Amino acid sequence: MLRKRFVVASAAAAAGLVVLSACSGGTEAAGPAVAPAAAVAGAGGNAPAAKGETKVAVAEAGNLGQVLVDKDGFTLYRFDKDSAKPPKSNCDGDCAKAWPPVLTEGDVKIEGVDQALVGEVTRADGRKQVTVGGWALYRYAKDAKAGEAKGQGVGSTWYAANAKGGKAGQAAKEAPAEQKAEGAKKLVASNVDGIGPAIVDQDGFTLYMFTKDKKNKQPTCNGDCAKTWPPMLAEGDVQLEGIESKLLGTVKRADGTTQVTVGGWPVYRYAKDANAGEANGHGVGGTWFVIEPAGCKSSAPVKNKAAQSGNAAPKKEEGAPAESGGSEYGY
Repeated sequence: MLRKRFVVASAAAAAGLVVLSACSGGTEAAGPAVAPAAAVAGAGGNAPAAKGETKVAVAEAGNLGQVLVDKDGFTLYRFDKDSAKPPKSNCDGDCAKAWPPVLTEGDVKIEGVDQALVGEVTRADGRKQVTVGGWALYRYAKDAKAGEAKGQGVGSTWYAANAKGGKAGQAAKEAPAEQKAEGAKKLVASNVDGIGPAIVDQDGFTLYMFTKDKKNKQPTCNGDCAKTWPPMLAEGDVQLEGIESKLLGTVKRADGTTQVTVGGWPVYRYAKDANAGEANGHGVGGTWFVIEPAGCKSSAPVKNKAAQSGNAAPKKEEGAPAESGGSEYGY
């Protein structure tokens, strides 16, 4: 927890703001602009932070919804290659020039943010950086004025932060336009909350492997299984970020389509992951696991033990008819 003194704004002062790669810096690209955020410094008693004081507040930012902003109304970001548990910043050197860290200088004034979520992390150079929800906060050097969010989606690892330190709005889905070219697929080495190292796709959705498949062999998840676990098909170019090219491959499916493999393992999404960054499929049936950037099964603990054990297919008696599908598939 921060040793600096917190200054929590009153309701009147906050007027205008809405409360709210073995198995175990991102590449810059243009990001979508958003509508200007609500001004942090302005009339109505909402005074700007004093010199030597750090301010973190909440403002509306167009289609991103509520985002964290600093004392000047500039959007604040989080980096997927950092970690929240424990808090750690992995952006130094040239990275920190492009993404200046929000440092704890003097008092830390917060508006619209739960004080219990605000903390600090010691950077490699010894300076203290503000965290929200454990995630270190940064500005983006290419945001020229308050309300801009040019850093949104850069490298598929940088996203505007919300009041809880998560990704703002549909952040992970807002990939730059050039990454959404028809047929283009992308595999990105990322960090998924509660999991750690993981591969995500071009939309930020977590990818999985099925332990009943075999390396470089025809996938065994077809029919209803493939509806619950959509295979990542090799359509057009497959781009890689943070993943060794030698690990990328393809394999023919039973229906004649071609599926992407990493480290020989066919790669899937999970239909029950409703939002980017979720990993509801990890451990399902004791056979589905998040796949790591090195092409192996994530060893992260399975949170939903009931889903793991309860979804296991019952043992069939000898001579019993084969069943279609199977609860191990997660449906």
